[in-house]
Amino acid sequence: MIIYIPHKEIDKVRWDRCIARSINAIVYADSWYLDLVSPEWDALVEDDYISVFPLTHKRKFGIRYLAQPFFTQQLGLFTSGILSQELVTRFLEAIPPKFKLAEISLNSFNKVDPGIFQVTPRINLELELIHSYEELNRNYSQNTRRNLRKALDAGVNIHKKIAADDLVALFRSNFGGKEGKLGYKDYMTILNVINRSMEKACGTLLGAGAMENRLDAAAFFLRDNRRFIMLMGATDFTTRGNGAMFLLLDTFIREHAGEPFLLDFEGGNDPNLGRFYRSFGSRETLYSFVRISRIPKFFTFA
Repeated sequence: MIIYIPHKEIDKVRWDRCIARSINAIVYADSWYLDLVSPEWDALVEDDYISVFPLTHKRKFGIRYLAQPFFTQQLGLFTSGILSQELVTRFLEAIPPKFKLAEISLNSFNKVDPGIFQVTPRINLELELIHSYEELNRNYSQNTRRNLRKALDAGVNIHKKIAADDLVALFRSNFGGKEGKLGYKDYMTILNVINRSMEKACGTLLGAGAMENRLDAAAFFLRDNRRFIMLMGATDFTTRGNGAMFLLLDTFIREHAGEPFLLDFEGGNDPNLGRFYRSFGSRETLYSFVRISRIPKFFTFA
C-alpha cells in the first residue's frame, strides 16, 4: 500500500536505509540532500519504506505543485524490492490531488508508460572510470587532446585548495549571470550543499588557472557509492580559450582511473555542453521528464 507522508512524519532513518538498498540509489535522494535542496519535502512510501518517492513541492498563485529542485537532476522511485514500470505507474498515480501540477525528472531506472503519462526523454552523459587512464585517454576526441596541449602551453596549473565561494562566484559572474535562472537563494543552496558535502568527506573541489591567484575554471564533484557527480562547473569566459577546464577534467579522470565509479557529467541536453562532455568518451543514458497536470486548460500557469 502506498501512503502519503508529510515532511514532519518521515522516518529519515528508514528512508535512507531504503535508498541505500535500492539498485538505483543516488545521493540526490538521500534525506540530508533533499533537506538542503527542497526543505519540507514530502513523500510517498510503500509498505514500511520498501519503496519511496520524494515529493519536492512548491507553491505559486496559491497552487501547490511538484517541481524538480535545482542541483537535483534525477529523483523518482527508489525501492529495495523489484523495480518495474507497473510500480512506477502506481506511484505516479498516487501523487495526492492537492498537487495540481507535477513537472519532475525520474531516475534512469524508472520506466514510464507513455500511453498513460506525458513523458519526455532527457539525456545524461556518464564515463566509466573503471578502465585504466591510458584506455580512457584513447577515447578522448582530437579537440580535447588539442585543448590539453593548449592548457599546458599556457602554463595552466591545477589548484586543489579552493573555496566553495570561489567556484560559485566564478559561475555566477560568467554562465550564471548570462543564463539568469538562479537567484540568491539558489546560490545559497549550492553553497550549503558543497560545504555539507565537504564536511561529510564526499565532495571534491578543483580549480585551474594560468596565474597563481586566478581561477580560469573550477568544478565541484559530489561522490556517492557509485558515482562522482559534476554538480557545478564554471569557466571564465575571458580566458576559456586556454583549455583550463579540459585540464581540470583530465586531471580528475587521471586521479580516479581504475576506480569502480561513474563520472556523471550531469548534462547532455544542452548541445554545446553535450559535445564537450562527449569529447571525453562519455556515453549517453536517458531519464524521463514527466508532466502531470490537473490544472484547468483555461488557467495559465507559468
